[in-house]
Amino acid sequence: MADRMYTSRSLDIHELEIPDVFVLTSHVFADERGQFVESYREDALSEVLGRPFRIAQTNHSVSHADVVRGVHSARVPPGQAKIVSCLRGEILDISVDLRVGSPTFGRHLAVRLRAGDPQAVLLGEGIGHAFLAVRDDTLVQYQCSTGYVPSDVIAVDPLDPDLALPFAGRTDLILSRVDAEAPSLIESVRRGLLPSYADCQALTPQAATAAAATSRL
Repeated sequence: MADRMYTSRSLDIHELEIPDVFVLTSHVFADERGQFVESYREDALSEVLGRPFRIAQTNHSVSHADVVRGVHSARVPPGQAKIVSCLRGEILDISVDLRVGSPTFGRHLAVRLRAGDPQAVLLGEGIGHAFLAVRDDTLVQYQCSTGYVPSDVIAVDPLDPDLALPFAGRTDLILSRVDAEAPSLIESVRRGLLPSYADCQALTPQAATAAAATSRL
């Protein structure tokens, strides 16, 4: 069971059942003027992750109800971690462990994110991301640790029955052509498209130091 967490008066971070997937919950400070929220703290994330978390690119998408985006990830290295939040509307946010060799490989987690609810999801490198838009005109923000590189993008079929995501079996969903034609999880493994758990873990300074020490033995 994952157990990394950070707690402060303004922000709580806790790891979910899939390692390197976190929920960020901001505390809302309200008074007669309105509200104040700390939605991002580099020091807090760096403490939990054991390394600096740098935002290299911020993206937004607007989706109709019943749109599915994903499952997307990036090749490792360099990989891409991301913080996902819903600024308008509502989504069912999905994290999928695509790291070959991970003890939770192929498993997924679903977190409901909605505007006005001060929560976000942080996905580490090698974790696939997808979401289902629940309402029309839903606005989603992605804060990414690396910039977009088309050749590094990984896409896995979100309707793959082996993944069994919460919307599997629905026929009314709206997908991009890329997502609709993406390979299944098994086919992605067979073609060597997915990152390894070892390569993802090696991105942390602690793992890199341990690996270097082992190589000197």
